[in-house]
Amino acid sequence: MKVNELDQITGTLSKPSKMPGWAYGIPAKECKVGSKLAKIPGTVCHGCYALKGCYVFPNVQAAQYKRLDSITDPRWVQAMAAQILRHKSKWFRWHDSGDIQSLDHLKKIFAVCILTPDVNHWMPTREAGILAQVTPDEIPANLIIRLSATKVDGSPSSSWQHTSTVVTEGKTCPAAEQDNKCLSCRACWDKSIPNIAYGKH
Repeated sequence: MKVNELDQITGTLSKPSKMPGWAYGIPAKECKVGSKLAKIPGTVCHGCYALKGCYVFPNVQAAQYKRLDSITDPRWVQAMAAQILRHKSKWFRWHDSGDIQSLDHLKKIFAVCILTPDVNHWMPTREAGILAQVTPDEIPANLIIRLSATKVDGSPSSSWQHTSTVVTEGKTCPAAEQDNKCLSCRACWDKSIPNIAYGKH
């Protein structure tokens, strides 16, 4: 497919300044769990970065909703894989904004990962109910899914192998000391690291 055809099917990818590679974002307002947590003080979604700043600009919202609507396109898996491959990045983040919408959506992401075996995929999520419907052996080897804790300073989930937390003390993510960039760190993609602790900001 030509680039303009790919963009018509999937929408464009995003390039967060923090990340070492490309990413894919859909509207945070459409998070199944996160949109509810965003209304509750003390949760990791309260004050969500993807519900303010440049993320709420009309052109950004339009692009995110286009991506969301595209998930049901039968060509989505092949087109998403082609999008990722054409950007020639070894590192990919699913949902710098938004979250998985359904079991079908998650399994389509699995299919994209299988079609891009040389790319390292990372996906944070709060959709524990959707993850409960898959087994670890269904997850492609090049994808790490980190289940996020619900509360700031809360314990990592015990229901999933790889997790993330948000803490006021004891963070392990170095981005705050690196101009809010990953730079050489790839801990989020590293399956040998059970939990990533992000500093609350």
